[in-house]
Amino acid sequence: MPFDDMPFDIRLDDLRGPEVAALLQEHLQDMKLHSPPESIHALDLDRLRQPEITFWTVWQNSELLGCGAIREIDAAHAEIKSMRTSRRHRRRGVAAAMLQHILDEALRRGYRRLSLETGSASAFEPARQLYVRFGFRPCGPFAEYLDDPHSVFMTHELQ
Repeated sequence: MPFDDMPFDIRLDDLRGPEVAALLQEHLQDMKLHSPPESIHALDLDRLRQPEITFWTVWQNSELLGCGAIREIDAAHAEIKSMRTSRRHRRRGVAAAMLQHILDEALRRGYRRLSLETGSASAFEPARQLYVRFGFRPCGPFAEYLDDPHSVFMTHELQ
């Protein structure tokens, strides 16, 4: 079976593997290229290990393709964090698979709202388009976020 035809395996992850550390480092480096330091809200390994965060990785065989997380804000509201597809695996549906997994988990947990922050620069346009396709709409800052011209806030009311 060709690599691209194999299903993705989404796993709960403890953030201890070197592949995960490398992917998150790639993520943080990209954020630094497109956003000023005060507008970077990506989390490092230690901050992703907080008890209110659940982190998943996407694999095919033994290759890490991407990751995503959900942070509980309160019993009815959660935030998507650390959505990332490895540069080598973009445009293959990895992010869509992870986003669907996160939406399904949010519904299973009984959240009524799922929100996110992403960048406003053109480099973030593919991410914003993906979120719109999945029903997310622009909103104002939520939780501890402040209005920032380098950020786009989006939310999805869950049924």
